[in-house]
Amino acid sequence: MTEHSARRWHNHWTHFLAFGFGSGALPKAPGTFGTLAAIPVFLVLAQAPFWLYAVLVVLAFVLGCYLCDWVSRDMGVHDHGGIVWDEFVGFWITMMLVPVSWITVVLGFVLFRFFDVLKPWPIKWFDQRIHGGIGIMIDDVIAGVFAWVCLQGIVWVAGF
Repeated sequence: MTEHSARRWHNHWTHFLAFGFGSGALPKAPGTFGTLAAIPVFLVLAQAPFWLYAVLVVLAFVLGCYLCDWVSRDMGVHDHGGIVWDEFVGFWITMMLVPVSWITVVLGFVLFRFFDVLKPWPIKWFDQRIHGGIGIMIDDVIAGVFAWVCLQGIVWVAGF
C-alpha cells in the first residue's frame, strides 16, 4: 500500500463508506473506531421497525461485499485495516432486537470487538479461506452473530 492510497478514503464514495466515514483512517485501532462510528448509525436504525432494520442490514452486507472488494483491489491490499464497513455491519447484527440503552450498546460493542479480535472457530476458519469482498465481510458477520447470541442471553438473564 502506498501513502497515496491510504489517503484516498475521502476521494471516492466507495472509499468513504468502506473506511466508515473516515473512522478507519485513524492510525491506531481502526476496527475499534469503526465499530464506535457504527453506534450513531445504529441508534438511527434502531428507530425503524425490525423488518426494515433487517432489510437495511442485509442491504448493507450486500453493499459491503461490493465496497470491500472494490476498495481492497483499488488499494492493492486485501482487507486493509482501514476498511471498516464490515465492522459496521457486524455491530448492527450484534444489536438486532436488543432493547436500546447505554448498557446494551456498551455490552454489544465489547462483545462484538471480543469476537472480532479473537476470531474463535469458525470465524477464523472463514476469515482464512474466503477471499474478496465476501471474505472481508463474513468474519465480522459471524462475529456479530456470536456477539448477538451472547448479548441476547445477557439481556434475557438480566431482564433489560
